Formats: sequence, structure tokens, C-alpha cells
Amino acid sequence: MNIEVLVPNLPESVSDATLISWHKQAGDTVNKNENLVDLETDKVVLEVTAPESGILGQILKESGAIVTAGELLAIISPLGSQTQSSQPLPGNRETPVRIQDHSTADLPLSPSVRRLIHENTIDPAEVTGTGKSGRLTKSDVLSHLNKQQSAKIEPVAITTTAVSQEASKPVSLIATESNLRPEQRVAMTRLRAKVAERLLQAQQNAAMLTTFNEVNMKNVIELRNQYKTRFEEKHAVKLGFMSFFVKASIEALKKFPAINASIDGNDILYHGYYDMGIAVSTPRGLIVPVLRDADQLDFAGIEKSITDFGEKARAGTLSYDDLKGGTFTITNGGVFGSMLSTPILNPPQCGILGMHAIKERPVVENGQIVIRPIMYLALSYDHRLVDGREAVQFLVTIKECLESPAHLLLNI
Repeated sequence: MNIEVLVPNLPESVSDATLISWHKQAGDTVNKNENLVDLETDKVVLEVTAPESGILGQILKESGAIVTAGELLAIISPLGSQTQSSQPLPGNRETPVRIQDHSTADLPLSPSVRRLIHENTIDPAEVTGTGKSGRLTKSDVLSHLNKQQSAKIEPVAITTTAVSQEASKPVSLIATESNLRPEQRVAMTRLRAKVAERLLQAQQNAAMLTTFNEVNMKNVIELRNQYKTRFEEKHAVKLGFMSFFVKASIEALKKFPAINASIDGNDILYHGYYDMGIAVSTPRGLIVPVLRDADQLDFAGIEKSITDFGEKARAGTLSYDDLKGGTFTITNGGVFGSMLSTPILNPPQCGILGMHAIKERPVVENGQIVIRPIMYLALSYDHRLVDGREAVQFLVTIKECLESPAHLLLNI
């Protein structure tokens, strides 16, 4: 009896998905729970696995197709059901030849990397991985493709109307690769399109303003350096800066609940919980997994959750539940070297905190000029709900908590 491969139930509020690529071809043997195809939604990439082992028969939906929940993708025939008539006849000199499918099912590849490898028929063994433990990244594959394209480009001979004074013959000029002006049109991914839509929505529908402050990170850095080894030995996770900022933000949100609220029509919805969105940059675009009930987590719990989000984001395995909701967002442009920026709100939230690079700068303390590690902070907020006074005091509270970490540790 044939086995149907169906589109799984899609996350709430997601009506359809785009079929990215098949990892198997018709006629291939598939094993139960082996990933067959990737589906991209507005937020996550879903892997559709084989419900049973068998032979992948007819493929009904090709790459790029828009599919909905429950729609039929392919048919799997049980093992042993192939008839002799499907085999090449004896003596037939034209034996069908199928291009080798470089399967990546046994390699730790993210969906975006697998898609590029499948669409461009690349042997993963030919690509040098620069990721952790030699893992292939999207940049590795794109770099490999660029090298292949460069190798294919041939010099173009251009005959001009100019005449050589010495030979009285047309002069032939060679246009090198640097003279070319290549262009490539690529369809926007669903995630990138959704990010663009939400960012435009935030600018059109909110009275967005940004206020700035600076924080002396000296005490946080010294505290982290003093205990990071013992912290990692006990909790099996590194002590980063993000946990300090999450804790400081929660303390500030408790003092100024309007920044943890959202606007629903003509009503203000105050949230009695603290679900912190942590912005993460991935090869597919910006995503914001949500750290739920962050006020109930200790430093180790926050760091473990953030590390888990990062690993899932790089592997493309974040679920819709990981991204749903959120009452406040923190984004760290400092990891890319940003000194100052104005982060854009993540609707329907009313506030987002921007972290930036830590730089040593001269500051005045007790009448003396000293060098301190300074970070600029930015708070973008919806002025329809949050007044400037609240926004400024919110950042001052975060500044006080970070410059005197005892506020966080002693809850004072």
C-alpha cells in the first residue's frame, strides 16, 4: 500500500509555506524519519520526514511551489513493491543514467546550506567548511559558487573602430573580469519578506523615538572575569554579557511597566510577565527567539537558553513556538562592531534595547580623567504609550544596575 507524504500542520497564523528543496529524487530509497523536503514559512524552516521506509515514487510538488497544510507532496512505495518491468531490459544498450544526488542527510547542515547544495548540485566534500568543527556555512557554499562562476568567465574580445598608427589595423581590446557588471536576480525569502513587512509596519504605525545613554562596563567586566571560570565549571555554559542586560532590563521594566506593554486598538495591554526577545542574525535573516518568563531564570538559566537559541538558529531548527510572542526585545549590534544605532521596534512591542560595542574611552571620575570600557545604549520606544521621561529613566535604571551589579545580585 502506498504511503502519502503530506504537508504537516502549519503554525498558528501561517496559512501556507514554500517548498525549498527535495533531498531525495524519485526512485531513491528512503528511511523512516529521514528528512525528505524543507518547507519555508514566514518564520521557520520545517523539515518533512518520511513516515515509513520505502521507495520515493511520484513527486507531486516541485521546488518553489506554495503548499498548504495536509496537501500531498509525494508518494512512497513500500520496499519490495517495485516490479521487474521497472528495471532496464537485458541487452538494452541505453542504460538510464541518473546524476548522482549528493545527499547531505548524514552531514550537520542547516536547511539553507542543504538548499544551496541541492539547487546547485554541489558535492559537499568539495567545499571547505569554516564553521565549528569544520561545519559548512552558507557563506562557505556561496564563496564556492562564486569561485566556480569566476572560473567560467572568459575574456571578451572587443573590436574597436580605432586604428593603430603603426599597423593601420583595428585594435582588439580585452575586457577582463573587472570590467564586467554582473547582476543576479534572486527571489526574496519568505523570512526576509516578513522582516521587511514588519519593519515597515513599525515605522508606519508607531510614533517611534530613540533615546541614548552610556554605561561604564568596568564592574561587570571585572565581575565576569573573576567568576567566569567557576561559573562555566558549575553550569557548563559560558558567562556572557547578555544575561546581565536581561536582568537589568527586567528590573527597569518592573519600574516602568508601560515599556513592557502593548497597544491593542484603543486599549493598553499591560503584561504581568517578562518574555524577552533576543534578536539573532542568521544567514536567512533576522529572527527573534523569545526567552519566556525571564524574570524567573537565574544567570545560568538565561545563558543556557541564549546558547540554545544560537545553536538552533545556526542549524535552522528554531520552532514557531520559540519565536512567538515577546513583550520586550534586546538586540546586540556590538557583536558586529556597531558603535551606535537606532533599533526598530518589533510590533506590537513598545520598546527595544540596543547594545553596542564596548570601547575604552576617556571619562571623568572624581575630577580625574580615566580610561573606562564604555558602551552606548539605545532605547527605541513607541511615544504613543511611553513618555520621554519614562524612556530616559528606564535607560538610567539599566545604567545603574550594570554599573553597580549588586543591584542585580541583591535585588535592591
